[in-house]
Amino acid sequence: EIGRLIAESDCILVTGGCGGIPYEATISAKRHNGFTVGVSPATNIQEHKEKFGFPTEDFDMLLFTGFGKKGRNVVSVLTCDAAIFISGGSGTLNEFTIAYDEGKLCGVLLGTGGVTDVVEELEKNVLGGRKKVGTVIYESKPEKLMEKIMEVLHKR
Repeated sequence: EIGRLIAESDCILVTGGCGGIPYEATISAKRHNGFTVGVSPATNIQEHKEKFGFPTEDFDMLLFTGFGKKGRNVVSVLTCDAAIFISGGSGTLNEFTIAYDEGKLCGVLLGTGGVTDVVEELEKNVLGGRKKVGTVIYESKPEKLMEKIMEVLHKR
């Protein structure tokens, strides 16, 4: 659903070029005539497929960073105007802290499990004691989340 909403909002979908939820969003964005970019941790397409086991289809562009998974996260997050977080594990947490510290607009889809179940508490209890630089929007409905993100982006 997020991939469709991003495509319908005339936004570019940027992911880590991996499988799972990011790839499902990529497939959906392509089905709805969106433009998709995968930021790969690999140095080339062979390593992208063989070492990381990542897909190559449905990306309009694959950027090969050679920086590994965590290094790739910095590149992908910094290229975006907003970052959307759905479920996730340590990589998603890494992306969230990068986005937050870099002052990015962060959209958290609540009720999807993983990191998104604890990020509000993290922001309040850990990041809240520091100077707030990121903007975080919490929403449980994809349409409402995208609507709120677009509203903030249009004001910037």
